[in-house]
Amino acid sequence: MSRSPEPPRRTEIYVGGAWRTPHGDGVLSVEDPFTQQPLPTVPAGDAADVDAAVAAARAAFEPWAALGPAERSAYLGRLHELLTERADALAALVSLELGTPLKISQRVQIGLPLAVLGTYVRLAAEQPPVVTAGNSTVFREPIGVVGAITPWNYPLHQVMAKVAAALAAGCTVVLKPSELTPHIAYALFDAVHAAGFPPGVVNLVPGTGPGVGEAIAGHPDVDMVSFTGSTAVGRRISHLAADRIAKVALELGGKSANVILPGADLAKAVKTGVANAYLNAGQTCTAWTRMLVHHDHHDEAVELAAAAAKSYAMGDPFDSATRLGPLASAAQRDRVRGFIETALAEGARRVTETGGLPETGYFVEPTVLAGVRPDATVAREEVFGPVLSVIPFADDDEAVAIANSTRYGLAGAVWCDDEDRALAVARRMRTGAVDVNGAAFNPVAPFGGYKQSGLGRELGSFGLEEFWETKAVQR
Repeated sequence: MSRSPEPPRRTEIYVGGAWRTPHGDGVLSVEDPFTQQPLPTVPAGDAADVDAAVAAARAAFEPWAALGPAERSAYLGRLHELLTERADALAALVSLELGTPLKISQRVQIGLPLAVLGTYVRLAAEQPPVVTAGNSTVFREPIGVVGAITPWNYPLHQVMAKVAAALAAGCTVVLKPSELTPHIAYALFDAVHAAGFPPGVVNLVPGTGPGVGEAIAGHPDVDMVSFTGSTAVGRRISHLAADRIAKVALELGGKSANVILPGADLAKAVKTGVANAYLNAGQTCTAWTRMLVHHDHHDEAVELAAAAAKSYAMGDPFDSATRLGPLASAAQRDRVRGFIETALAEGARRVTETGGLPETGYFVEPTVLAGVRPDATVAREEVFGPVLSVIPFADDDEAVAIANSTRYGLAGAVWCDDEDRALAVARRMRTGAVDVNGAAFNPVAPFGGYKQSGLGRELGSFGLEEFWETKAVQR
């Protein structure tokens, strides 16, 4: 399949319902991670641009919040129609800008955010629930202006999980997309403009974290900040927002455990686990990067995992044979390779082949590590690359202890032929989501983590509730 054409160079930001010249003349360099060639630049906004966008969002807030639910739903519905019409081009753009294999871009990078937006088209049309508590009537009202700061690994889905929910709840939004993948945000805002949203309801200010992200997080007229990214940056955003007692929702790192109990279908559990760990070249916060297997089945699981890893052909994201694309950047590739080197130095054993990398692209070979201790660096830190650690356990109690032994708690999995036993282990895992026996991802279930994996929840009605305040009226 031919590669996607380059997106146009963008020179404007989107504020107050119009494309306008940014305050400064800075630009963001963007790169194709497969060819390692530059892509067209986009503007790098600054604090003055954030001020303008927040002012536009503030002016638009009361009229947008006052619209009837059916009217807000209609705007979101038009956006859904436009994005659906452009789905193939959007998928190709993500593959070009991020390196995700095209088939995965079509199904996940674009299919998932369209499903999420469709959910909020429906939820926006419903009146917020009103409940009675004694002599009080409790209303839910939009929180106000939302600053959304999103990452590069799922550049449309993470935007949609925040922006669609905030708009459905009656909030207005200022969005800062990732510097690595800004073009997909521009494509989204082309559709936003075509959908005719009222001026100021949703605004786009690309830029760096220090230049734009911190200006949003610390802005006195931003009522809530919703951030997805690293735990370190989430901590910084929390501090900035805390100075003015603003609400923060954080979806941060993960170190998910895939617990395979005795009696499970080992071949299926391992194959599915490898696929999960390598999805999007391992650049997934929910990736099951730790495969926990009873010591009686450890060696067999290692062999199965190594065999499965061989099927992940690296190459051009637009080649239908490619199953593993490049990492997003040279820095990310080097970071992942550093984790592998540390793991080997700490006693792990690489059981997958090395060498044979494509001539271009920021690739890391699909890697399976055996002999990994539960306290090893690679078993505790988020690698964000195609690296799977296989760890043995003696019994269910030890499996749970290992699963819970990191500072993260975002996702996980349990496999067993006894569903009650699997559910018992799932309930003991300190994590926001657990898949039992390969159950499918549910885009209307609450998404978020325990511990340092974040605060709050996204998706479905649970995500909508994050953008509401509650008001008690006594009568």
